[in-house]
Amino acid sequence: MTDNLDDLAINKLRDYIRIKSVHPNINYDECISYLRGYANDLGLQVQVYEVVPKKPVLVMTWEGLEPELPSILLNSHMDVVPVFEESWTYNPFEARIVDGVIYGRGVQDMKSVAIIYLEAVRRLKNRGIRLKRTIHLSFVPGKYEEKGGVLGMKTFVTSEHYNKLNVGFAFDEGLASPDDSFVIYNGERTIWHLKVICPGMSGHGSLLLPDNCGEKLRYMIDKFMDLRNESKKKLENDPELTIGDVTSVNLTMISGGIQNNVIPENFTASFDLRLALSVNFVDFENTIKQWCEEAGSGVTYEFEQKDLYVPPTKVDDSNPYWVAFKEALDKMNIPTKVRTFPGGTDSRFIRLKGTLALGVTPLRYTRPGIHEHNENIKTSAFIEGITVYEAVIQNVANV
Repeated sequence: MTDNLDDLAINKLRDYIRIKSVHPNINYDECISYLRGYANDLGLQVQVYEVVPKKPVLVMTWEGLEPELPSILLNSHMDVVPVFEESWTYNPFEARIVDGVIYGRGVQDMKSVAIIYLEAVRRLKNRGIRLKRTIHLSFVPGKYEEKGGVLGMKTFVTSEHYNKLNVGFAFDEGLASPDDSFVIYNGERTIWHLKVICPGMSGHGSLLLPDNCGEKLRYMIDKFMDLRNESKKKLENDPELTIGDVTSVNLTMISGGIQNNVIPENFTASFDLRLALSVNFVDFENTIKQWCEEAGSGVTYEFEQKDLYVPPTKVDDSNPYWVAFKEALDKMNIPTKVRTFPGGTDSRFIRLKGTLALGVTPLRYTRPGIHEHNENIKTSAFIEGITVYEAVIQNVANV
């Protein structure tokens, strides 16, 4: 019976991968149809909400014995990032299995996690288990990292539809773990995307004019790159730190100029900043303002994205959901490492509502490969993830 369930789960995952829900212009109809059928197969209630037109959020519900209690949310996003098909060994939407490994875009990020949720629910229901708390499974559009979450969870959590779910605790995506542990993400760095504008005197490229936009640009880049090097040194000097513990700085775009013999009237540079939880945001922005003043007259900056600080979820005895989650893993002798997530997920919007949330991708002995060519997972890791979540859901939903 278990083998049949394992084969069913693997086939369900392959079917989901074959749906090309690829950025940037996604038609979600095929995903919604697939998930509606899945819900009917499992005997779950299903609702589809369009808080933003053509950006549906599908919610499956397994009602608990005490539905008045705060519910448990299992969240995943339906979309995947684009592919360079010529760089893949196998068709990224074929979901081919080779030597026990499934290849496909989104197999780590995060279609496998969605199917793990669903197949864990199937197994619990097959055993006749009833849970104290209601379980909601949400499938959202607009993966946070690519679209700022505006069309997905960020908007959905502000709706009355979300409020009626009465969420007390949520699971969302994390990253696969290359060793025997599960990496648990209880918080995220804060994303700031900003553009620095450096104006100057325009003129012929043969001259050494004063008030030069290139000199100002160099000063600003040097300051940000110095900060970047500080973070690199922190990581190099302390092996206990991970990328989520430091502020990352990356120069992502430079623009300006019309032709090679004309000094432009301005240059702009864009930076991707991920602020560590320890950063004082007011002090940090004041430092940027000071750099602009030091760089020269007229240098300014503007934010393209400026997220708020979101406190991490506590992972101690004060959080009963954490205690129940950890107990399930301890019984299976699965060690855990608690980390700050290096990128951005929908969890931050859930936490911003004051709800406790953890990011967990339950795949062990799996090299993280999100967004990479030949994204893949072992079928054995996937099946173990279902077994793990079968225990985890039961524990957490009975808190």
